[in-house]
Amino acid sequence: MKKIMKRISILLLLGYIAMGLFLYIYQRDLLYFPTPDIATPYTEMVLQNEGESLKIIVLNKGHKNAILYFGGNAESMAQSSDYIAQQFPQFTIYLMNYRGYGGSTGISSEKGLYSDALKLYDTIKPKHNRISIGGRSLGSGIAVYVAANREVSKLALITPFDSIVNVAQGMYPLYPVSFLLDDQYDSLSRIKDIKAKTFIVTAQNDKVITRERTQQLIDAFVPAQLTVKMIENRGHIDISSDAKYYKIMQEFIGEG
Repeated sequence: MKKIMKRISILLLLGYIAMGLFLYIYQRDLLYFPTPDIATPYTEMVLQNEGESLKIIVLNKGHKNAILYFGGNAESMAQSSDYIAQQFPQFTIYLMNYRGYGGSTGISSEKGLYSDALKLYDTIKPKHNRISIGGRSLGSGIAVYVAANREVSKLALITPFDSIVNVAQGMYPLYPVSFLLDDQYDSLSRIKDIKAKTFIVTAQNDKVITRERTQQLIDAFVPAQLTVKMIENRGHIDISSDAKYYKIMQEFIGEG
């Protein structure tokens, strides 16, 4: 019996180590899901940064106010472009295809995406009076980073999290996730540097980003700075299919 228990313990330990190695080696494959390069009728701007070529879809060209939108980890900017363009006709909108996404070169990483986002902001800033930023899920971490480091008119965060570390820790509670993850997207630590009016939209049935993860972020804001709305009977993926979603976003963004 002792030998059997010892063997079982060794197998469990080996399994634990193997799973930990898998999570470490393939961590970015679990975080980023590159989308294909799909043609759209809209203008495409190519942004050069750190040796990479990034494809930016530009909607509704020529307006004085702009929106930068950073999508979720598997969201196709090309497939989202038509509907986004229709919902905000008075804004020029920039949709960034992350490194490795939608025809952009390179491999996504937290450091790289932050650098690309700031380069995009700095490139378009002279063309516009005001810039608002939207970020969904993974993109909320990028949006928070930009808003903490640049002047932003308004900030909209859809199904956001406090940090990827905390999200992953909830998924893999037996592992020291903070030591394993290279890309941590610690939005919580950056809230103190955000001056823009902020809007957080949550999904009642979100099983990917739990309420606790979003609530930690909400609690870090000055109450007068923040508005929070919940879309009922929707989850992480289908939140934007609710008619109320774009209506409340339009009301918040207003004229920029």
